[in-house]
Amino acid sequence: MTPSPHDPVDPADPADPAVGTGTSGSTEPDVDAIFRNHGLRVTSQRRRVLAAIGRLQHTTPDQLSREVDADGGDALPLSTIYRNLDTLTELGVVAATRLTEGAPTYHLVQHATHLHLVCNRCGAITEAPLAVADELAEAVYDRDGFVADLRHLPVHGWCARCAPGRTEIPDRGGPEDHDHTHQHRA
Repeated sequence: MTPSPHDPVDPADPADPAVGTGTSGSTEPDVDAIFRNHGLRVTSQRRRVLAAIGRLQHTTPDQLSREVDADGGDALPLSTIYRNLDTLTELGVVAATRLTEGAPTYHLVQHATHLHLVCNRCGAITEAPLAVADELAEAVYDRDGFVADLRHLPVHGWCARCAPGRTEIPDRGGPEDHDHTHQHRA
């Protein structure tokens, strides 16, 4: 059976002792336990950053900074926002997606259940269920043995408003147009 794009590293795995320990019986990660397991403290700054990400769902560092500054607490320097985002990303609580050429967009990992449809013309961003990419993930696995993690994948194209008159899919080039030699990151 082909591995699902939904399967790779699930930080909300109920079998993980750092998950599902809340009183609500939820399967959301117990962030306090994740921090303790890594020898880190859960500071008020980290709590404020996490709460703001939860409220915004998708946020750039600048948007996050404004949201944190508006929560009634002391303003946090942008450098503190970035340090917290780095730490939360390293711990697997938060993930980043590049939706545009600008700053990455951050989200809670358990929110990574959809694709982003990004319009090349007007910049509109909408969501599509992750299941629409299942055939792509299966084809990549069947062809290359590669297990794709498509959670929160940005898909660039044209929205319904901008697409009228576009009756064909842009040429993506055939295999002969693609150099399969590439560098792997160490």
